[in-house]
This record gives sequence, C-alpha cells and structure tokens, in this order.
Amino acid sequence: MVAARALARAFHEANVTLVYGGGTEGVMGELAKTLVSLSGPTAVHGIVPWALVRPINSAEHDHDAPGGGKALEASISAAELEGLDRQATTTLQKQTKYGVTTVVPDMHTRKKLMATEVLNGGPGSGFVALPGGFGTLEEVMEITTWNQLGIHDRGIVLLNVEGYWDALLQWIKHAVQEAFINGDNDKILVSCDNVGDVLVALRNYSVAEGRLELNWNLG
Repeated sequence: MVAARALARAFHEANVTLVYGGGTEGVMGELAKTLVSLSGPTAVHGIVPWALVRPINSAEHDHDAPGGGKALEASISAAELEGLDRQATTTLQKQTKYGVTTVVPDMHTRKKLMATEVLNGGPGSGFVALPGGFGTLEEVMEITTWNQLGIHDRGIVLLNVEGYWDALLQWIKHAVQEAFINGDNDKILVSCDNVGDVLVALRNYSVAEGRLELNWNLG
C-alpha cells in the first residue's frame, strides 16, 4: 500500500491521470483513492466488467476482501447500477472517491478501452504494473506482446516493490537463453525498484530493437 500511495503522489505532482481496472479493493483501489484525494475525481478513470461489480446499499462501505486474494473488484452503489443494461458500456454519472467509473460487459471490452485511453495519451503515456496476481500478469504479458508485434510503442514498467517481479525478470532472461525470446526484446519491459523512477522510465522509453514492425492497418 505504501508504494501505491507514493505512486499516486508522483502522478499528482506530474499532473498524470490514471486509467485502471476500476477496483475499489487492494493495491489498485488504494492508488485510485489516493490520487483522487490529491487531484480530484477526473484524474482517475476506472473500467470494470459487470461480473466484477459488487452492488452495495447506502449503509454499506467498500472494504478489502477478507483474508486477501481475489474477490469482486468494485463496490458500487446499487442505486447507481439500477436499470442499466449489462450488455452496454456505461459511464456512471456519479463521481466517487475512486474517480470516474465505466462499467463494461466483459473483460475484452475493458482491456480494449483501457489500452485505447493510454495509447491516445500524450508523450510519456504508458503502462505500469504494481504487484498483483494472475490478472495483472496476464495483462502485462498481453500489452508486452502487443509491443513486440508493433501494435504500440508505449513503455511498460514493472514497479518492482521489494523484488516482487524478480522471478518474472529471471524467467525472461531464461527464455532469451533458450531462444524463445529474441535477445533484444527483453528490453520491452522496464523494471523500476523505486516509485520515483517510474515516470522517468516512461518518458525516456525507447522501443526495443528487433521487435516486429507489422502492418496492423486493415483498411
């Protein structure tokens, strides 16, 4: 949680906005809540699938999942959700301590909208991964593969809190040694041990040599 709060302060000081998965729990919930407290609700846009929403009434409060681990990610007022089409993409009118929230029908829509917002951002926009579980790892690998394939050229930073991502970084080295990853492509992912280095790494990011330059324009 300390790293999440520190990253929020760094974003605030640099006037950076956050696009994330819309969770009100755990590390990402703390990052979003802290940034909103500093920069206001328009500084954070959370995008969450219906299946991961927990409706709450006015007497309830969002809270971390007991015992940690994966749980429903977003606690949202039942009144805000009433009557909405679960098959549609809807941005909720009410801004909360977690910012602006858009509810989407599925995971694919969520990831596409998140990526689109980042790719439409200004210079230095990119992707940052804090410690997380299966979902975090899957999203890191997908956006890294997109970079490798030439779909985007934005930086991808692992915030390596207390060595959390060391095993992944070691796996990348092993995959290069075994010739499953081109040696130059191991630079697609950038690891930062300190919060203060994250935005610098994004601003100074250069695409790895040897990545594929494919034509994704089907028009």
